Amino acid sequence: MITYRIKEIKFGILSPDEIRKMSVTNIVTSDVYDNDGAPVDGGVMDKRLGAIEPREVCPICGNTRDECPGHFGHIELAKPVIHVGFAKHIHMYLKTTCRVCGRIKLPEPERQLYLKLLNDLEELKLTYLARRLREYIRRRAAAQQTCPHCGAKQYKIKLDKPHTFYEMRDEGLVKLTPSEIRSRLERIPDDDVRLLGGDPKEARPEWMVLTVLPVPPRAVRPSILLETGIRSEDDLTHKLVDIIRVNNRLREHVETGAPNALIEDEWELLQYHVTTYFDNEVPGLPQAKHRTGKTLKGLAQRLKGKEGRFRGNLRGKRVDFSARTVISPDPNLSINEVGVPEVVAKVLTVPEKVTQWNIEEMRKLVLNGPDKWPGANYVIKPDGRKISLKFVDRKAVAESLAPGYIVERHLMDGDIVLFNRQPSLHRISVMAHVVRVLPYKTFRLNLLVCPPYNADFDGDEMNLHVPQSEEARAEARILMLVEKHILTPRYGGPIIGGLQDYISGAFLLTNKSTLLTKEELIDLLGVTSYKGSLPEPAIYKPAEYWTGKQVISVFLPKDFNYKRNAKIASASALRCIDEDCPHDSIVIIKKGLMLEGVLDKAGIGREEPENIVHWLIKEYGEDVARRFMDEVYKIFIRFSEMYGFTMSYSNLLLPGEAREVIRNIIENKKKEVEKLIEDYRAGRLQPKPGKTVEETLEDEIIDLLSKKLLDEVADVITPHFALSNPVVVMARTGSRGNPINLTQMAALLGQQTVRGKRLTRGYLERSLPHFKPGDLGPEARGFVSRGFVDGLSPIEMFFHAAGGREGLIDTAVRTSQSGYMQRRLINALQDIRVDLDGSVRSATGEIIQFIYGEDGVDPTRSDHGKAVNIDRIIQRVVGWRL
Repeated sequence: MITYRIKEIKFGILSPDEIRKMSVTNIVTSDVYDNDGAPVDGGVMDKRLGAIEPREVCPICGNTRDECPGHFGHIELAKPVIHVGFAKHIHMYLKTTCRVCGRIKLPEPERQLYLKLLNDLEELKLTYLARRLREYIRRRAAAQQTCPHCGAKQYKIKLDKPHTFYEMRDEGLVKLTPSEIRSRLERIPDDDVRLLGGDPKEARPEWMVLTVLPVPPRAVRPSILLETGIRSEDDLTHKLVDIIRVNNRLREHVETGAPNALIEDEWELLQYHVTTYFDNEVPGLPQAKHRTGKTLKGLAQRLKGKEGRFRGNLRGKRVDFSARTVISPDPNLSINEVGVPEVVAKVLTVPEKVTQWNIEEMRKLVLNGPDKWPGANYVIKPDGRKISLKFVDRKAVAESLAPGYIVERHLMDGDIVLFNRQPSLHRISVMAHVVRVLPYKTFRLNLLVCPPYNADFDGDEMNLHVPQSEEARAEARILMLVEKHILTPRYGGPIIGGLQDYISGAFLLTNKSTLLTKEELIDLLGVTSYKGSLPEPAIYKPAEYWTGKQVISVFLPKDFNYKRNAKIASASALRCIDEDCPHDSIVIIKKGLMLEGVLDKAGIGREEPENIVHWLIKEYGEDVARRFMDEVYKIFIRFSEMYGFTMSYSNLLLPGEAREVIRNIIENKKKEVEKLIEDYRAGRLQPKPGKTVEETLEDEIIDLLSKKLLDEVADVITPHFALSNPVVVMARTGSRGNPINLTQMAALLGQQTVRGKRLTRGYLERSLPHFKPGDLGPEARGFVSRGFVDGLSPIEMFFHAAGGREGLIDTAVRTSQSGYMQRRLINALQDIRVDLDGSVRSATGEIIQFIYGEDGVDPTRSDHGKAVNIDRIIQRVVGWRL
């Protein structure tokens, strides 16, 4: 097989001769169809422009619709018109060349020097320097007032966008017609075109002024037959008809010697139609519209933007062998699996080649047909013919099967598919999953896999794609399987891990107060695929009991060592530094046995580098880590169910004395605020550097009524909530929320802010009519002195809603901004690659980094940014004696 490598792509402008050569007919009439509904010869739907109807034969190439490539026609314009896409280039050529002789406005020796320099730079492939030199040449030439070659006086050229040129002569502004502009551009020598940045072979400047307009093939602008039987034409066809109509009228006026003003008007109209044909969003021109008022789409609109040809049809598109539906959670699936509804599995197919080893199985699938799962939808014969199993004798087809046939069978358990959630913001927004065909109508996935997709189950939908070749399936399984992406490319830590209920369950199970009976232990191990014997009980008398730590140890490798502070140790009162820890806040695993500590966010959570899963992957491989997650994390959920972990209103109630203390703290803070306001009004308040007195007052009040107040109240309420309180468990273990949430629920919300300031907008000199004008007090500016347990007053509720609304708006604004920024970044970086020598280079081979990332380390395979983790290696070799 001969293969070709594309060396370069060069863009140019079609010359009038090329347009005529590639054209099969001159389009002369604005009529499209005759009375019988057949295309008119010489019209925009002339049959010579390509076959588009079923079984129609093209008169030019003799092919039917499927093989005919389509053929161009052309329109001979009665007068030249400016191509709107090249208006600024035409302006540059007119400014830099002589209006009389057409030469570049540079002295001959200087011109020769630049020409030689440009040749040398292009030979050395120094494209950037050549570009900068051309920019300098253009500036120098445009500044000359007289032509150094013929001595003619030069006038300033003004471009009135989009495409009208004026010359500022001594007698005033003179409009240049496209004919004049074209004759000037024709006079520019080839060498001068090169100096100014053009290519005289591929893009002569006069070709930017059109004398011949190419008419695209019919296949580019097909007509559709509406239900009413009326033919509806494409927008481009409508524009071409307008161009031909005006062009024919203009030709008549020129030939009959009509008044100049009439010719000018028609010429302007022709220019307008040609411009809006190319681009119907040109600023300064009214948009061309249908009779109905709908805006026509020009050629530019077809190509650019989100729904354009590039972004809408090439970079991203609708595809076959894909499905989309709502997702729902299933903790019983492996992290590698996806639950696929049977109705989807019966439509999506996998092409399987019939061999002597699978022929019997394929026959069974063919006999089951499209309606019974697992079955098959199509059989493809060796000659390429496709047989639908819906309408044939399946028994006969099954008997005729032989090696070389292809059976398009239903999706079955064990098949590999790609799973994706949009927006796809990083590479792990698409991963490969193994199919499990299940009942009901939703895709199901393990909850642990939500973070890389940023998925939740409040109505999110996801896409499933079925690879169609052996090679694609092998690549997906080896490179894209979920277990290969537990460690994120962002920072080399696990992105897939426990969150919410998993963390609460892990903490409760591994807590030293947790003792399990034999029945409970069997129940927990029963949700896994564990087949071994039960571990020895930790306690024999008065009955046999096992600890939660023993359950975890069952699933750890026998030589695994681990030591790390738990998340609960972040509270200084619970922190330990060695193995003798009364708080159980330091996790110690020796030789696969969990001896001390509780598992919480630090040990099993997502986005927690150097947790247990991280080291299992680094030291034992992804498969071991995946099995650990599939088995142990199910136990955490099961234990939560056994324990009955929940929270209620009573978990947030405070005793009367605590409420009294909180009331006193709030009153004291209000007095401090009153003192600040008094100082401000008396002129005693000193402004902070760079701030006014008013801003200083606001900053001081916010500081008093939010952070300082909440911290003081938190110190008061903390002793009243036991460590066993479910709300405290969630906050301390990192499964959900934080201590401030607890304070706001049980005690008070504090100062509400919008854009970092207290609430001031609303009525004149006050936020709401409930307050006096000019009131600067806490309540008048959004202070909420109650928590959710007590309930908010209507005014407090209003202020709280105003503060909460800011978050929602910020989220919406940030999403669109970050999306656009990511798009710009990707487009800027998309042609940067790591070369074979390890250097990072651009498309033109320029070196950006001598070695990738300056250290050659893949972040995914680093130890949370470190190329080598010396401490961990020493721990593994030496053990815990250090």
